[in-house]
Amino acid sequence: MNVLIVDDEKEMRHLISIMLHQEHIQTYQASGGQEAYDILDRQPIDLILLDVMMPDEDGFEVCQKIRKNSDIPIIFLTAKDANADKVRGLRLGGDDYMVKPFTASELIARIQAVLRRYQPQQDVTHTQIIQRGNICLDEIARRVTVEGREIPLTLKEFDLLHLFMKQPNIVYTRDQLLEKIWSLDYDGGTRTVDTHIKTLRLKLGKEYSRLIQTVWGIGYRFEEQR
Repeated sequence: MNVLIVDDEKEMRHLISIMLHQEHIQTYQASGGQEAYDILDRQPIDLILLDVMMPDEDGFEVCQKIRKNSDIPIIFLTAKDANADKVRGLRLGGDDYMVKPFTASELIARIQAVLRRYQPQQDVTHTQIIQRGNICLDEIARRVTVEGREIPLTLKEFDLLHLFMKQPNIVYTRDQLLEKIWSLDYDGGTRTVDTHIKTLRLKLGKEYSRLIQTVWGIGYRFEEQR
């Protein structure tokens, strides 16, 4: 596994590298956005640990640029624990948000949890394609097409749509979606669910966004196309 650590503090990059090397994880280090982009162009990276507070481009800006071309999992690392910052990071395409300081065991657990959601389960009995009307979801390749056109989704957006399409017409509460999609104890509140639903609807387009219905006072459901 290759992990890219993006942090302007050399000591922090070194400390995280030691934590990951103990788990036999290969690391690459960047002190800012431009170094990170250069490494991403040259090396196969499986996950990015991205500091928020950096002098030139902050982590949110770097995340936005990476998301234009890549769906690599991103975990934000920051000293800021304000809920608004967490929501912003997740809204921009982050997959998790860790507040410094943290332990090596917590960091490894978070990385493993994110990668479990990212990597397809190699099971011959596992359904590969889910087709609901003109929406096609490939579970193994983690690709979604609408009327044959591929729709780029973040990890959480894909997982939400996957859950909905596997169980159409089932109503999920926001708390249930947090538990199923975010897995670990997430303290950012249910607002992040609404944010991800909103962006997912936008990407599906006006006609198909209506399939993800709001059940007022409860949560959401996916209405199967007939």
